[in-house]
Amino acid sequence: MAEPRPRRTHARAFEPTRALGRAVFIAGVLVFVAVLIGRFDLVVLATPFAVGTALSLVRRPGRAPTMEVTTAEPFVVEGADLDVNVGVGNPNPGGFDLVVVRLAVPRWVRLEHSDRPYVVDVDPGTIAGIDLHGRVLRWGRHLLGPVTAHGFAADGLLISRSVQAPALPIKAYPAIEHFDADEAMPRAAGHVGGHRSRRPGEGGELAGVRRFGSGDRLRRIDWRVSLRTRELHVVSTLSDRDAEVVVLLDALHEAGRSGGIDGRASVLDTTVRAAAGIAEHYLRRGDRVALLQYGGQIRQLRAASGRRHYMTTLEWLLDIAPAQVADEPPPSVFGPHMVQHNALVMVLTPLLDPRSAAMLANLARAGRFVVAVDTLTAPSGALRGTGPWGHVAHRLWALERDSVIGQLREHGVPVVPWGGAGSLDEILRGVTRVALSRTVTK
Repeated sequence: MAEPRPRRTHARAFEPTRALGRAVFIAGVLVFVAVLIGRFDLVVLATPFAVGTALSLVRRPGRAPTMEVTTAEPFVVEGADLDVNVGVGNPNPGGFDLVVVRLAVPRWVRLEHSDRPYVVDVDPGTIAGIDLHGRVLRWGRHLLGPVTAHGFAADGLLISRSVQAPALPIKAYPAIEHFDADEAMPRAAGHVGGHRSRRPGEGGELAGVRRFGSGDRLRRIDWRVSLRTRELHVVSTLSDRDAEVVVLLDALHEAGRSGGIDGRASVLDTTVRAAAGIAEHYLRRGDRVALLQYGGQIRQLRAASGRRHYMTTLEWLLDIAPAQVADEPPPSVFGPHMVQHNALVMVLTPLLDPRSAAMLANLARAGRFVVAVDTLTAPSGALRGTGPWGHVAHRLWALERDSVIGQLREHGVPVVPWGGAGSLDEILRGVTRVALSRTVTK
């Protein structure tokens, strides 16, 4: 990705400060009193104020300082270090007394001493840089800025109008929760890949020994069986195929309070980080990965593979946001028709809404291979209500949620809590056994 261009802006006008008003006022009062009462010695006292002010104004700059804001990298990963440079330039032949810079910092960005303004001295015709170091604490799109600067000149008698650089967008990709899964897939239907299919072809998985036929390669001949049976036999293998994985993110609700990369994760944090880890795992193995968002806004990223698609996936995840209260997922738009019949659908959901359970059941009834990954990882005490009946309400809610999970399992939808690497192995093997049993039955 190309590095973002620096944002520049400048102003041309200067305004007088209170110091200029005081200097002019004192010189004028002394001259007026000298003329009024005939004390011309007061003119001698007024002369330094008048001459000093005049000399300072003669050396006044014609243009305000320029500004540019850049980052060392076009994107970062949440929790990583962030280096920001604020460049303050002086386009005048004369210098400024000083330039005061103030930077607005978003909530999830921490920079050193960002709670106070910065003062920098800029020589004529040069650019002085302010290097800021910090961290990005949470994934998403953040706006660093705006950056505001004021230049003081003419010995503090003039101040430039506010020079403002627009906010600089910073992309923070989610930290990957490393995910590892077994090789088993319900249906591997592509042409090439790293999964064993049920179709004979070129591959490394042994399917059996059969008689030699037209088109068989000589290097496939099994000489032991051929010598024993007095007929040529060849070793047959199963072809290696890729698979399509659909990661469906339930964004109907957000639960819990996010503490960033160093604190407690909210439901949306867990969902986005788990989706990034699952996508990275399957894309690294050559599979095709598609993403779907289920919420007030239906968003879809078509299936593809490769490193480029992984970066596109991370970019797509940055725009995940919980649905608003009035948003309703359009039922006519979202449905099983959006998912390939042979794809493995991994639904990341907190199961906080009956619509989420209905969506899972609808996919299962349509014959899709669905795995529900529970992203509600907050401790039970964190979700308990306040008041004398808070524990009772929480208990009733927990019982109702357990009942929904049980009904989903009766419909053939396995539900497993997200636990990082290896937490889905057993469930995926079970889905694969179900897929094979369906094939045998047919």
